[in-house]
Amino acid sequence: MTKLIGISGSLRRGSFNTALLRATSQLVPDDTVLAVETIHGIPLYDGDVEAAEGIPERVAALKEAIVAADGLLLVTPEYNNSLPGVFKNAIDWLSRPPADIGRVFGGKPVALMGASPGGFGTILSQNAWLPVFHTLGVNFWSGGRLLVSRAQSLFGEDGVLSDQRTRTQVQNFMAGFVGFVRSQQDLSAKMAP
Repeated sequence: MTKLIGISGSLRRGSFNTALLRATSQLVPDDTVLAVETIHGIPLYDGDVEAAEGIPERVAALKEAIVAADGLLLVTPEYNNSLPGVFKNAIDWLSRPPADIGRVFGGKPVALMGASPGGFGTILSQNAWLPVFHTLGVNFWSGGRLLVSRAQSLFGEDGVLSDQRTRTQVQNFMAGFVGFVRSQQDLSAKMAP
């Protein structure tokens, strides 16, 4: 069983990205589970709060969920041609303390997708994540890109992904990512003493 965790980078109740993540959780390959997570409850990062109170409970729980997963899927909105501040804030908390970066993110297979009402999907946001991934030391899957454009025409008012072409694209994307995750697991098993 391949265990993935997916995190939406939006706090909005009617978020296309959260809807995309929920749809994706139903479109993964057999013998795969995608747990849907949220950044709700993560406060703004403040080094003084970290020093005085430590890592917030919500952050600690999400860190452990990422550690326990075989792969991580980030579903990112695009704000002002870049990554959303609330999502970056969550990742900043998840990378604290610095000694935990390797345990949480080091070598972790990561994929990226996003939905937008605009015509270019989330291409600029996805590109803006690349230096962050480099710094965290993730094993970014670059074998596919999923940019959902004109999302308002693809999701019903109930948030269900109704467009069959997009559903097929999501299935193919996830098949590729799960294949990558499993190949990394096989490689790790061969290299283990």
